[in-house]
Amino acid sequence: MEYKIFETHAHYDDDWYDEDRKELIESLLSSDISYITNIGADFATSENSVKLAEEFERVFAAVGVHPDDVDSLKDLSDEEALNRLRELAASKKVVAIGEIGLDYFEREAGQKNEEVRKRQKHWFMKQLELAKELNKPVVIHSRDAARDTYNLLKDFGYNKGVIHCYSYSAEMAERFVKLGFYIGIGGVVTFKNAKKTKETVKKIGLASIVLETDSPYLSPVPFRGERNNSGNIKYVVAEIADILGVSMDEVVEATFKNAVKLYELEDRVYGKLS
Repeated sequence: MEYKIFETHAHYDDDWYDEDRKELIESLLSSDISYITNIGADFATSENSVKLAEEFERVFAAVGVHPDDVDSLKDLSDEEALNRLRELAASKKVVAIGEIGLDYFEREAGQKNEEVRKRQKHWFMKQLELAKELNKPVVIHSRDAARDTYNLLKDFGYNKGVIHCYSYSAEMAERFVKLGFYIGIGGVVTFKNAKKTKETVKKIGLASIVLETDSPYLSPVPFRGERNNSGNIKYVVAEIADILGVSMDEVVEATFKNAVKLYELEDRVYGKLS
């Protein structure tokens, strides 16, 4: 059986792809990429992700509201907002709720005050409850919020999903893995200053890693700063293989199997592989 890369986290609905979206996705899926999961960040991008997944057989979608976008929900009741996500999640191509979580990064001094964090926690929990109701894994965005993210997940007790674009310590990664989560590793692992990410890969090993790009963002070396795409995952694969002292084929196979488990796609995927 030949394994190809499973891209677990991209944003091909982004405006940056308006001129070549269809051609690029078709090219990727006809080369080194087996499957792509396109991730929503608000209602509009979630809707676009579903449309994209329904257009391409080997593209899946996640729907959810990113912590930086929870203010877009202020004019809706909890139930109104959750019903909109339920409707989107009814598509057979929706495999997860996400990306959801907490983002305490302060782009401006004092920006992320306690009231903002309170709203983020509220919608994080509401969307976790929705994921549990629908029995779907979650795609977690967590930035500068390791302790709160971990504690909320641990206390809630619904632990299936991925910590996307992992940026914390190797020890914290082990704690998330023990809860039941996979760790998303992308282009950052190729950066020279990405000590924590490299240590995380070494600490947790292939059993808990899935591959991602966060395209169009976070391009790996040697394309740092340019528009990213899933074809660049091969540089992530090479770096992980070097860190762990294994072959690139081993990395691709292990992370493919992990991604299929993460998104609970065994029935839909393995019958299509030759």
